[in-house]
Amino acid sequence: MRTIHGLFLVGVALFVFGIGFIVAGARAAREAAPPVPVAATITPVASVRQIMNAITGPAATAVYEAVSTTIDADGITEVAPETDEDWAALADSAAALIESGNLMLMSGRAVDQGDWVTMTKAFMDAGQEALRAAEAQDTEGILTAGSTVNETCDSCHARYRRD
Repeated sequence: MRTIHGLFLVGVALFVFGIGFIVAGARAAREAAPPVPVAATITPVASVRQIMNAITGPAATAVYEAVSTTIDADGITEVAPETDEDWAALADSAAALIESGNLMLMSGRAVDQGDWVTMTKAFMDAGQEALRAAEAQDTEGILTAGSTVNETCDSCHARYRRD
């Protein structure tokens, strides 16, 4: 009987140690696992008109007016960013254009899932073009991008502008 009793005690000890190893392993795995990210709740606050007035309009104007040539009675006037800070500010405006497009595509703001999305993405592409040109300090690229930004704005406003 002592053999059976001894085997029983060994079995119980192995069972207890096994459970201990499982608990320790689970605890170690839980501590090593990356934390599960908590999704941020995004609640739109501004209307499309407010986004246009506060972000899109000023940023588009900055891009559109950044490079120009004026010929008048006083001669030729060239306008272009001159310093690294000027170019950085222009790049910031281009980035704001792109981000304003993201805001206009958010759920609750998109007017429809057809032309609104297509036109907004075209506008964002024009903003990307302006951003690349500003980062490259390319005046010709800014002229082209400014024209494209203007065209995308005009086509969207022709369809969706509400006064």
